[in-house]
Parts: sequence; structure tokens; C-alpha cells
Amino acid sequence: MTVPDATIAAARTIVGDSLAELRKAVEGCTVDQLNRRPAGDDTNGLGVLVTHTLHSTRAWLGLAVGAPLPERDRPAEFAVVVDDPDAFLATFDTFATDCRALLETEAPFDAGRVGTAPWRPGDLAQEPVTAAWALLHAIAHLREHVGHAQLTRQVV
Repeated sequence: MTVPDATIAAARTIVGDSLAELRKAVEGCTVDQLNRRPAGDDTNGLGVLVTHTLHSTRAWLGLAVGAPLPERDRPAEFAVVVDDPDAFLATFDTFATDCRALLETEAPFDAGRVGTAPWRPGDLAQEPVTAAWALLHAIAHLREHVGHAQLTRQVV
């Protein structure tokens, strides 16, 4: 049996645990709870927060492991209005499965491989980033938003 790359194995665990915590933050929520902006129009509800987090995580993990990059409309992520909590959770589960699948590789992690993130704004879209940076950013960003979602759930 091949031993998985230690970096990818660690990322698998952290991402898997984080996605489970993120799902807990939205399980059982009503449409109102998923859409409510806890501190007014300048804040995001759980539906927006989770949608953005899943799209971002999938994209950055794809860049990190050299997978084909998904289409991404970042501004649309912040315009999401949830109208069916069950459909929202089904979409969540699809994205979470995609994220986990990106880390189900036995290939060695090429931390120095360079790519770009076309979903980034302006000149950042062409700025090269290493696979290591993309992986660390994916995990840090995911964890940050897990905390946001947990706090938002408590408020709503």
C-alpha cells in the first residue's frame, strides 16, 4: 500500500473536519435563518457565507493539487438567497464531496508548482501562487469562515 503524501493527508483531515463543522452550522436552519443578515445589509447571512466558503475551498484546493479549475462567479456567491434548506444542504454535500475528492490522491504534493487563480480580482488573477500557498490559503480561509458560520448561527 502506498503511503499518502503527509501534507495531503494532513489537509484531508483538517478539511474534512472543517466541512463537517460548517455543515453543523447550517443543519436544521430555516430559510429565514439561512438568509438573515445578523447585523444589517452590510453583513452576510449563513447561506451566502457557506456558499462562498464552499466555492472558494473547491477552487483553491483544485489549484493546490493541479486539478482543472472550476468555473466560478465570485460576485454571485454573495447574492445567494436560499429558498429551500434541503436543496441547500444537498448542494453543500455535493461541494463537500468535491472538496474531499480533490484531496483523495496518492500523488506526491508538488508544493512548488505554480498556477494562477482567475477568480481573483484585477491583476491578482494573473499573479502566480504556489501550490503550497493555495493549499494553506484554502485551509485558513475555510477555517476562518467555519468560525464565522458558527458565530452567525448563534446570533440567528
